[in-house]
Amino acid sequence: MKNVSAAILAILVLLIASVVIMDRVVMMSYTRQGQSVNVPDVEKMNYDDALRTLGSSGLAGRKSYNVRYIRDIDSNTVVVQRPSPGSEVKPGRTVYLVVNKRERPSFSIPDLYGRPVNEVKQLLDRHGITVEDVQEQPVFDPADDGNVLSQSVAPNTMLYEGSSVSLIVGKAEEIETVTKIPVPDVLGMSLKQARQVILDKGFNTGNVSYEYSAILVPYTVINQKPAVNALAKPGNVVDLTVVIDEE
Repeated sequence: MKNVSAAILAILVLLIASVVIMDRVVMMSYTRQGQSVNVPDVEKMNYDDALRTLGSSGLAGRKSYNVRYIRDIDSNTVVVQRPSPGSEVKPGRTVYLVVNKRERPSFSIPDLYGRPVNEVKQLLDRHGITVEDVQEQPVFDPADDGNVLSQSVAPNTMLYEGSSVSLIVGKAEEIETVTKIPVPDVLGMSLKQARQVILDKGFNTGNVSYEYSAILVPYTVINQKPAVNALAKPGNVVDLTVVIDEE
């Protein structure tokens, strides 16, 4: 009988202990799940100050680094936080604090010769390098139009973000195509007639020299330069030699 009573007493004690544990631990934990904390704004704070601010709100902080280096921002300054300020989270939640990269990124600049200038600008911009100046140089090959001909920084040079380069880019010149025409035949004509024919054919008369001859018709053209039917540009001059009968 005593053994039965002792067993019953032990069961009662165990039940009471279970109730206490449920009330003190499990129910408290369950009740805690319904609680929330408002995430404070720690952006632009020093990282250590941000940790203390989060800790006072029952939250934890963890450092992470920004994808790109941001100029003029200290590496211990919180740039962004996740979750964002004002978010409702559970107590003890970890807030990720994004800070700037510690070192300025560097980039080995490649040989840019022959690349389109717009493509080069995009490439350099991705690495935080600016194109400070672009000068144009005439080119006659259309394939060089708009392409880099030279760069102010030698290939394989290490540049830090925020650096700048200058470029010389090809600019295609319009090639003037002028159709040449044959020089008219004015041999044997008088000087006046020869001049008129030359003008009518689109040329200009140039120097006129005189040469004595006892057998040729006086005051007629006996030589011309360019020669008859030579191809020349319109507007070119034609020099004439005219015969005279007296020295």
